[in-house]
Amino acid sequence: MKRLLIFPVLLLGLQANIAVQAADTGLRQRADTLVDGVMADVISARRHLHAHPELSNREVETGAWIAGRLQALGYTVQTGVAGHGVVAVLKGGKPGPVVALRADMDGLPVAEEVDLPFASTVKSTFDGKEVGVMHACGHDTHMAMLLGAAEVLMTLRAQLPGTVKLIFQPAEEGPPPGEDAGAKRMIEEGVLSSAPVPEVIFGLHVLTEYESGKLAFRAGGLMASSEDLTITVTGRQTHGAIPWNGVDPIVASAQIINALQTVVSRQIDITQGAAIVTIGKIEGGVRNNIIPERVVMKGTLRALNPEARIKLAEAVRRTATRTAEATGATAEVKIGVDHRYPVTYNDPSLTARMRPTLARLAGDANLIESTPQTVSEDFSFYQQKIPGLFVFVGVRKPGASRDEYAPNHSPRFKVDEAGLPLGVRALVGLTLDYMSGAGSR
Repeated sequence: MKRLLIFPVLLLGLQANIAVQAADTGLRQRADTLVDGVMADVISARRHLHAHPELSNREVETGAWIAGRLQALGYTVQTGVAGHGVVAVLKGGKPGPVVALRADMDGLPVAEEVDLPFASTVKSTFDGKEVGVMHACGHDTHMAMLLGAAEVLMTLRAQLPGTVKLIFQPAEEGPPPGEDAGAKRMIEEGVLSSAPVPEVIFGLHVLTEYESGKLAFRAGGLMASSEDLTITVTGRQTHGAIPWNGVDPIVASAQIINALQTVVSRQIDITQGAAIVTIGKIEGGVRNNIIPERVVMKGTLRALNPEARIKLAEAVRRTATRTAEATGATAEVKIGVDHRYPVTYNDPSLTARMRPTLARLAGDANLIESTPQTVSEDFSFYQQKIPGLFVFVGVRKPGASRDEYAPNHSPRFKVDEAGLPLGVRALVGLTLDYMSGAGSR
């Protein structure tokens, strides 16, 4: 008798599973249709934000505008997080996990050179100088796509099996010296620990490296860690005609710069991931015939492996100080004082689970296994706390050369807006599929 009862139970279980899958499919199909319907709003929002950029930690109007749009949609909104950040919550009509979605808000001190009717003409002050301000890294598109996803998810609220936490984050590009901001500060202010507490986080970034219609990602290290580097070399000032009466910090600095180029090639195991030492600025001296007292160099350190990051810092410090000593000078090395981002690391289990979602949205032929990038992202701070997946969205017009679409941070950076619908679909699709347990059955 017990054996006979097993078959109806199994049948009921199978029928229930089929019903759940059918409901999931119906929800996905409705979401895809809704994305098409919000794209006019997404493009309009993107163009407004592009024309009104604000620098890191100065996103006053941006934050207020975003908050207003979310409140109009019916979200519970918190403003003033980590400066000018905005956090919005949508509780679905069904129980389920809490999923966080993040977009960054800040522009760059770049004067726009793209001929657009909505090109930025904004001016501001950066490092004591008047500069143009531009969304030269695509953060305008990130905000617009997340707003589009917010609109779709609100429409699906009654069917939504979980809670969504939207994070509009300031200062991803890094705050001015002496200020704290960005993802690290948002975490400190409870964005991941205050209710509702998210168990995963998804984010994306537009890149002109990839054509519109394509998504790129990889498990593990996706983007490098990043730390600022300052080396102050102190010698002894003297007349340029009698250098033996002093200690020349310029010569010492030249030798340090050359020696630093051997750190990666001879002291770091590059089979574990790329590493980079770059000196981008050097200042010293005021006159052609005076050997100065001091030279200051500034640069950046990058690594794709957390262990390599530690070894890189140690090697740079050792190489700089001992090379200076060999010339009779001294070197003070400061690393990560004003800027320090960890490796952007896509959780392997989460990435494997969500890959079918990305393949469904973009198509297998348009899904790219990204090479590791030596740029950095402070999305990495969230990933240190909870599993996270970060995806690149292509925004180069299909068939166009890379010369036509300049890379991020260029004054000639532009995006093919035809690539944005896939970004909205990715945010919505990852949310719905994770909530429904797709990939985990």
